[in-house]
Amino acid sequence: MPQFLGIEWVDLFSSIQRKKTYLGVVYHFMLTYPLALFVTILPFFLLFTFQWHILALYACWYFYDMDSPRRGGYSSDWVRKWRVNDWFAQYFPINLHKTAELSTDKNYLVGIHPHGIISMAAWSNFATNGTGIYEKFPGIRWNLCTLALQFRMAIRRELLLLTGLIDCSRESIEYVLDKCGQKGRAVVLVIGGAEEALDAHPGYHTLTLASRKGFVREALITGAYLVPVYSFGENDVFEQMENPVGSRLRNFQEWCKSIFGISYPIFHGRGFFQLTFGYLPFRKPIDTVVGAPIPVEKVENPTKEQIDELHTIYCQKLTELFDEHKEKYGVEKDVPLVLR
Repeated sequence: MPQFLGIEWVDLFSSIQRKKTYLGVVYHFMLTYPLALFVTILPFFLLFTFQWHILALYACWYFYDMDSPRRGGYSSDWVRKWRVNDWFAQYFPINLHKTAELSTDKNYLVGIHPHGIISMAAWSNFATNGTGIYEKFPGIRWNLCTLALQFRMAIRRELLLLTGLIDCSRESIEYVLDKCGQKGRAVVLVIGGAEEALDAHPGYHTLTLASRKGFVREALITGAYLVPVYSFGENDVFEQMENPVGSRLRNFQEWCKSIFGISYPIFHGRGFFQLTFGYLPFRKPIDTVVGAPIPVEKVENPTKEQIDELHTIYCQKLTELFDEHKEKYGVEKDVPLVLR
């Protein structure tokens, strides 16, 4: 890559394919940040420019459609197969690895780890067909869960629903996995959530899981098989400021999370035209390994003992998955998976 003033700049003469992958990651950036800001401001702009009738029409649609995130959404295969999703996956690249079949006669609650800063692998693998999930798991319908806040932004909410995203509430999960009466459904949860994002440092494999048992309870209530998934490299695509537990920065971040429900990791990646600093992720490979499903018997009112027992099995299977594949995807043999 060309260098000037100590900064490594992008190669303007790179191949067309490489430029396409760059376009894929820029599209994701626009969806994540600028579009969210734009649609937050848009209602005020329409109101104060006397275009209130447009706002009123959308408000009618919003109230008509407001339950969709809790009722399975309306995933579109056409949107999930957009070519830009392929380019996004190829940018890193992100690869999906299957270790077992998923039967269309069952439903599944899939736990993906780690969260990373922005959950690149979760989006690419389970909200799009960028890594070929339709071909690798034919007949399975996928729904990736996210915060309800994501569905309060005009226009952006519809795009997320078209990619198969749904609300992460219990009502939403139970509807897809049980109440809708369909088989071959898979709900994907990034279990560590915002808290785990604060541990997303390159080379680290620390999960917020020991105290997270709600997903196990939902699996028992719905009878959905649990599927552990680990994405090697997810924590490597951004650099985060050091924030060890107990530090002033970490205490402030945890306070923000307790108040606003969202963590605020201080991070950086590369820029649009240089590779030193910015908000685009670095080109680092991510390998997502889907483990074998863990059988679950449906229990209408699971006890604490049943939840704890299944949670222990899940943690054990996830650890085994990590240990079995870590050396293959760049993790040294003596590096453990830390669950806390």
